[in-house]
Amino acid sequence: MPSPYRAIFAAPGTKGFAAAGFIGRLPLSMTGIGVVTMISAITGRYGLAGAISATIALSAAVVGPQISRMVDRHGQSRVLRPATVVSLLALAGLLVSAHQRWPDWTLFVFSAGAGCVPSIGSMVRARWAAIYSGSPRDLHTAYAAESVIDEVVFILGPILSVGLSSSWFPEAGPLLAACFLAVGVFWLTAQRATEPRPHPRTDHSGGSALASRGLQVLVAVFVATGALFGAIEVVTVAFAEDQGHKSAASLPLAVYALGSGIAGLVFGLLHLKGDAARRWVVGVCAMAVSMIPLQLVGNLPVLAVALFVAGLAIAPTMVTTMALVEQHVPRAKLTEGMTWTSTGLAVGVALGSSAAGWVVDGFGARAGYAVPGAAGLLAAVGAFLGYRRLRPAPERVGVRADAGDDEQQLIS
Repeated sequence: MPSPYRAIFAAPGTKGFAAAGFIGRLPLSMTGIGVVTMISAITGRYGLAGAISATIALSAAVVGPQISRMVDRHGQSRVLRPATVVSLLALAGLLVSAHQRWPDWTLFVFSAGAGCVPSIGSMVRARWAAIYSGSPRDLHTAYAAESVIDEVVFILGPILSVGLSSSWFPEAGPLLAACFLAVGVFWLTAQRATEPRPHPRTDHSGGSALASRGLQVLVAVFVATGALFGAIEVVTVAFAEDQGHKSAASLPLAVYALGSGIAGLVFGLLHLKGDAARRWVVGVCAMAVSMIPLQLVGNLPVLAVALFVAGLAIAPTMVTTMALVEQHVPRAKLTEGMTWTSTGLAVGVALGSSAAGWVVDGFGARAGYAVPGAAGLLAAVGAFLGYRRLRPAPERVGVRADAGDDEQQLIS
């Protein structure tokens, strides 16, 4: 491991919460595609499968920021466990209702409850921020490491979920995801020494973190970015089935994540100066351009190559996003602010997976890649229009009420 990464894990407790966060985040990449695989295998309806997956994502988008707001006020250990129990019970109901072929409305009811899941990535990043708030370079490396871990999650998760649901029984993938969620959350919350200090209600002036104009831009663009991700997931499963290799759908998706992971690993070694907002716009536009080759793919190997190239823009853009969140959100609302970006992604995944499912049902798998193409275009347009809101006001350059000068160097 390169020395900057070795250095950040030298702090006590970091390896433990990073490992717990890794396990707890596996459901993020397993649940959606696992539900799509499960529902499509049981019913043969990709439209319904996409809608169920979208319901879970939309529910998480609504509930996630509220959970994170309570975490900021009361602490991770007091909030995450009850929320996770609710999600696990609802997910169990979803699996039973699908297996027993209960009416479609029961699938949607349980899917809505399954979305009551904490944003584990935000919880882990908040711990890194608490440890390295005075060391901008270490915090940048830590965020890059988390981005790489995210991509490892998206490499392993779909392989496990699709592989088990396709070769064992349809409910196997989501069932394993539920087990990982339980282990990850309860292990993470048992580590009290690295848990960020909660901020009582009296520390939360100004209402929600979403009141920040800069955060509003990030969330809005991430809705379109999430639609891109969600659509690619659904369409790739359908495309693989159309090619006669449905169980191999996880492989091009894993290659997609691999490209992002490699880019994130390299990006974490760099200490870039200048305008983070400009780098973010470039990253979003690169993701949009990378959707063009997908419109031309004709087989799985070519698809894998196209997705690998597309993945190279993801992790650097995500790392830059976390720096921008720190710039625009007060420390007392940091977990909520990070979760709002995840919420934007979740809303987009809901819209993208649902739209892609209907396009696949109506026009075929290859036509479905037009959905992530359109989503990428919307993201690029939104990034250009919102760029000015992301640049810090002159009176805030070099100054933050709740952070030192070193931290501001990271985000400038």
